[in-house]
Amino acid sequence: MIESAYLAIVLQVAVALAAAVMGVAACWLLAGRKVPQKVSIRLIWWVVLPILWAFGGIAFVTRFTGGLGAMTNLSDTFPWGIWIAFDMLCGVALAAGGFLTAGAVYIFGLKKFYPILRPAILTAYLGYLMVLGGLLMDLGRPYNIWHPMIYWQHRSVMFELGWCVSLYNMVLTVEFLPLLLEKFRWHRLLRIVHSVTIPAVIAGCILSTLHQSSLGALFLIVPEKMWPISYSPLLPLYFLISAVAVGLAMTIVESNLSAKAFQRSLETPIVLALARAIPLVIILLLTIRVIDMTVRGAWVYLLPRPFQTVTFLLEMALLLIPTFILLHPHWKRQPRTVFWAAASVVAAIIMNRLDVAWFAMLPSADNVYVPSWQEVAVTLSLVSLGVVLFGLAARYLPLFAHHAPNEPAAAAAELALDQSAAVSE
Repeated sequence: MIESAYLAIVLQVAVALAAAVMGVAACWLLAGRKVPQKVSIRLIWWVVLPILWAFGGIAFVTRFTGGLGAMTNLSDTFPWGIWIAFDMLCGVALAAGGFLTAGAVYIFGLKKFYPILRPAILTAYLGYLMVLGGLLMDLGRPYNIWHPMIYWQHRSVMFELGWCVSLYNMVLTVEFLPLLLEKFRWHRLLRIVHSVTIPAVIAGCILSTLHQSSLGALFLIVPEKMWPISYSPLLPLYFLISAVAVGLAMTIVESNLSAKAFQRSLETPIVLALARAIPLVIILLLTIRVIDMTVRGAWVYLLPRPFQTVTFLLEMALLLIPTFILLHPHWKRQPRTVFWAAASVVAAIIMNRLDVAWFAMLPSADNVYVPSWQEVAVTLSLVSLGVVLFGLAARYLPLFAHHAPNEPAAAAAELALDQSAAVSE
């Protein structure tokens, strides 16, 4: 017993050191393989990232040596925590911009959105990798994650989710491959990938529609446990519509942040075009929700639960304020205002997912669930890893190549490589 405890400590120290070294290496690569020569705001990342990944490494070792009980505050009455509420539900929702943008470009032929296609697909890809990381940590037996592929349970929502998410990850891989193939000048493979892109995008849109809504269907079996304001038989529809809204908003936020981080000009006409659709989606969502709550008589449950009431009102405010802003004839033409309005929508949908999977379950739980520091460390490590991978792709791959999707593959690759070389210089 003592030897096992010592071994676990040694593993924690070793993994923490390795993760810290990887954090330093990631900062070095993001800085263009240079070490900062003077104190600046960027130097903070050289300190914060290695420390964060070291704590994440400790949590990782504790999870797989001591089990969930050794490092989480989960219980039999509250088995789903922040890894499901944030890593999975929020990760999938925030990744919706990938299938929306791909569908607009390849299916509907809206080529004006092509400049933001690759960053949107990469954001979706990284979002689903975060989902996978959270699931591997949350599952009691993660080595059985492949079972839904073999042991079919046709009446299970989990079965449908497992298949859809797995297949959509394959679709995202196909959509992401051109960046690697162009970088390494593998023109023949690039032509093959381009030949299957449109069928893959169509499949991706279908799969995304299915599992975005199915995530809401997971909670249809707990009407007696969930706060009646948050519960509804229409949860699958709410999840799908809100995913469309946050997918558009997240694409705007990502475009603004990447433009600032990598000293690029913002694709203002595209951003403003995306922003025009957001209030329409939100109005549809809120209209259906108000009618649903009125029909079910759910309004009477609003006041007895102060904390849940505050989170609900905050979510509504974060949705209504940007709706009014994006409908204003002057404000909807201001890129900075549009960015903050989109950020508000992103915050609102994150609040909604946390509410459904966490806050709305608290009244029926025997104990109040608050995530442990190790649960938070894992989540922050996954988020920071996604940010780092996006930054590395932006620096070393033709992420912002703006050739049209119908150009010949070889010519497109040459153009992308030239642009990538120019950026590197």
